[in-house]
Amino acid sequence: MQYLELNALQTELGRYGLVVLGFPCNQFGKQEPGENSEILPGLRYVRPGGGFTPNFQLFQKGDVNGETEQRVYTFLKNSCPPVIENFGDPNKLFWSPLKIHDIKWNFEKFLVGTDGKPVMRWYHRTNVATVKSDILRYMRKQNLLYG
Repeated sequence: MQYLELNALQTELGRYGLVVLGFPCNQFGKQEPGENSEILPGLRYVRPGGGFTPNFQLFQKGDVNGETEQRVYTFLKNSCPPVIENFGDPNKLFWSPLKIHDIKWNFEKFLVGTDGKPVMRWYHRTNVATVKSDILRYMRKQNLLYG
């Protein structure tokens, strides 16, 4: 489950300066239909449930693609190459126009350096162990690992 994996990344790498940020979005299969006030209770009691609470910053819901996308996503997407060229089922995508750099599905991830520049981007199905390994490699290269 992606939320559990994001919590684990924050727990394991937060002491080295990693800050996980979550941006809920309803553009992929309408998987986040509720109001902002419903997101945390939905995580706690439904998906993933079991009293789950994110240990990372969760922002208000917004668009990551299309004409109403958040500016941060315009910046991120234009700074990192797309992770895959093709789109999934267009009937499950709720934005327009479709662009090659668009985020293709929930839980696509970006790594932004301490200088504010995007470093890398991962496909939504990339194994969290790969993401963690890539982050650790980057942190070692930047001399960010300590303790």
